[in-house]
Amino acid sequence: MILVVGAGPTGLTLAIELARRAIDVRIIDSGGRRGSRGKGLQPRTLEVFNDLGVIDDVLASGAPYPPMRVYSGDGTVAWEGHLARRHEPGPDVPYPNVWLVPQWRTEEILRSRLARLGVHVESGTELLGFTADPHGVTARLSTGEARADYMVGCDGGHSLVRRELGIAFAGETHESERMLLADVRAEGLDRAHWHAWGDGPDDMLALCPLPGTDRFQLVAALSPGAGNPRPALPTLQDLAGRRATGVRLLDAGWISLYRVNIRMAHRFRVGRVLLAGDAAHVHSPAGGQGLNTGVQDAYNLGWKLAAADRHPRLVDTYEAERLPVAAHVLGLSTAYLRRSGGARPIAQRASDTRQLDLTYLGGPLAPDDSADPGAPEGPGGAAGQDGEHAPPADGAAAPLRPGDRAPDAPVVVAGNGVRLFDVFRGPHFTLLAFGPDAARAAADIDRRYGPELRTAALDEDGQARRAYGVSGDRLVLVRPDGHIAATAPSGTPAPITRFLEAAA
Repeated sequence: MILVVGAGPTGLTLAIELARRAIDVRIIDSGGRRGSRGKGLQPRTLEVFNDLGVIDDVLASGAPYPPMRVYSGDGTVAWEGHLARRHEPGPDVPYPNVWLVPQWRTEEILRSRLARLGVHVESGTELLGFTADPHGVTARLSTGEARADYMVGCDGGHSLVRRELGIAFAGETHESERMLLADVRAEGLDRAHWHAWGDGPDDMLALCPLPGTDRFQLVAALSPGAGNPRPALPTLQDLAGRRATGVRLLDAGWISLYRVNIRMAHRFRVGRVLLAGDAAHVHSPAGGQGLNTGVQDAYNLGWKLAAADRHPRLVDTYEAERLPVAAHVLGLSTAYLRRSGGARPIAQRASDTRQLDLTYLGGPLAPDDSADPGAPEGPGGAAGQDGEHAPPADGAAAPLRPGDRAPDAPVVVAGNGVRLFDVFRGPHFTLLAFGPDAARAAADIDRRYGPELRTAALDEDGQARRAYGVSGDRLVLVRPDGHIAATAPSGTPAPITRFLEAAA
């Protein structure tokens, strides 16, 4: 049994990943009012939600970010535009732009999916403490005692799990950089724009319309000398009245006082206890990375915990793969924070916030083939490669390497037109066979690994070959979390079988 502590997006994603693999999972949450909080779902997170079977509900509940409209002190429009360059959907990236959904709605969707898998959040259940031993964890809950094989702390920046483990949470808390966040109803604003005022970081005010509601998310910076204002509607109205013209707040639901925290745990695992999401790393809100990074933590960890009985060393790779990514994203969001001043964006957000280019290359499951040739090999061989990868055809992408994201593409499988993301959807490994010789080799491998592996012999339409940078007959193994595990020519499939032996 796996005990998940915390039912935000990270904990819910992890619980879904485990439940759909028929792993016994309990997920507890102490409660508390949910707000819009992390409202921006990045493209890679949308791909995860596609795999989890919730993408239709997520898309129906949200909208693209509206253009930002920045006002001068006299109420005139000083700047208008999108914070990030808009991308068109392509064969390899079906969800190219950040999607605006209130976090409370994202959580509702994930809870509903988890319930359909037969698991319900134990709301109002608090973790009081725990003891761990080499065989599992005994947790003291407000409702009694629970024994688990593993416990995962997804319990936020003030994580009790992390504190009980004694894991350092190095970084900075900026007491002088504070803001009030709230979900409000407002008069005097259209809902086609993200409205912002302020010339500097101390007087910034922004109201972003929340799709599917009559509310805006309000963000109001507090000056260093503002003291400790009461998080209530009169405080918000006072801030709005002094910074914006003609805006009246009608009511406020969720309200939170936020301090900029930039911290990361120096470890994500101690024995049978692991950390994910804000319990492991907290970000500035700039760049919209926090919620999304937590979802990716859970997506990386879920399939590994599910296989822990067969491959206990696989759980070791979670920290090794995710800690460097978290450090990179933390640096990225901090850089965006430092580059922003007031409401007017100094520089538009680049594509590096979309999390499509993050890779596990160089980690334990995908050692970099440019590293020391004497270094030990992972399950996929030296970078899961064999040194014989043919150059891509004209117009193709560079060959994907183990650890890279596996892109989407329209393909024909067994005479049916589908997308690769349709083939990937589910808790299995996927073996892609490019060419007839690869198809025969894949069939032989498929007979050995059964339900843990789905094999797809791809007809020759070119889109997938271009996206994967493949020429000739070739096998590509895709991990359950949508990253490349290994590649090999059809005649020497050892990197494929070696990875499956170690991880499937």
